[in-house]
Amino acid sequence: MEQKKCPQCKNLISVLAPTCLHCGRPNKFVTNNYVKRKWDKEYKKDKLNKLKILISKKSIVIYIIALLVLLIILF
Repeated sequence: MEQKKCPQCKNLISVLAPTCLHCGRPNKFVTNNYVKRKWDKEYKKDKLNKLKILISKKSIVIYIIALLVLLIILF
């Protein structure tokens, strides 16, 4: 396992570690990639949820309009 020195406290940390175990300083390259991947997942989930809500709202409106049209035709 590769290790490097933490620029803040000079202790050895793993290259893949998101933060230094001794001082808590973030490893900006690992943390940056992690945040981007996590945000992309959350963004895609959020986008799908908004789409589902939009479709459900539209479908309710369409059903109400169809019901009104049927009632008007019957009377």
